[in-house]
Amino acid sequence: MSETLPEVPDVALRKTARLTGVWYLGLAIAGIVGFGLIRPQIYVEGHPATTLANLTDREGLARLGLLFELAIVATQALAAVWFYKLFRSINQPAAFALAMFGMVNVVAIMASAVFMASALTVAHDAALAPGHDTAATAQLMYVLSSNCWSVGGVFFGLWLIPMGYIAATSGRMPLWLGRILIAGGLGYVLSAFVAYGIAGAPAWLVMALSLPATVGEFWMVGYLLIFGIRDMPAGTQSPSRSGPAE
Repeated sequence: MSETLPEVPDVALRKTARLTGVWYLGLAIAGIVGFGLIRPQIYVEGHPATTLANLTDREGLARLGLLFELAIVATQALAAVWFYKLFRSINQPAAFALAMFGMVNVVAIMASAVFMASALTVAHDAALAPGHDTAATAQLMYVLSSNCWSVGGVFFGLWLIPMGYIAATSGRMPLWLGRILIAGGLGYVLSAFVAYGIAGAPAWLVMALSLPATVGEFWMVGYLLIFGIRDMPAGTQSPSRSGPAE
């Protein structure tokens, strides 16, 4: 009669998991506040004069939005590094892919922050605007910033796929968490192609494609913060280290 092997506690890995969750939560908060709440109060699509007025009359809010954009850059970079630290002993190739895709998205959002900062600069120095059309130039900077987000979304979706793969195959996290993350990552990538490939693509379709990613991300954040990561049963090996099945 076989005995069930006890789980091997991994306190250090659980601490790493919870710190990963802190960085991921910071990324979520910075994104919601900066991109979701502050940005729409500054950038008004199709209305350059209104955007310029917001940049000058509500400069403090515009600068706060820029600070949150920088917070997104910092927290995603930290989350990418800590996810690699968390998963490298479980599946190093997938952990490396996760970190790499996350860092590419960091670069895209960093470019977005550059364009937002440039919009603020132009709004207060008309000499920098071609033809002294400050409103059009500031609006263009925000359009470029938005495009950085949309194109960078390809890599944001890609980073969820290896994250979900590790969660689904390692036995260290809930199976359905991993599956939803993979579906969300694929949907996020597809949403970027739909947005640019279909003229006048309905906003609801783009949002619907990225909805599983939102569900999976908040589930991952909550799991990391509350549970960390499951212990590995004694006598077993992680998928990346196991030998061929006999």
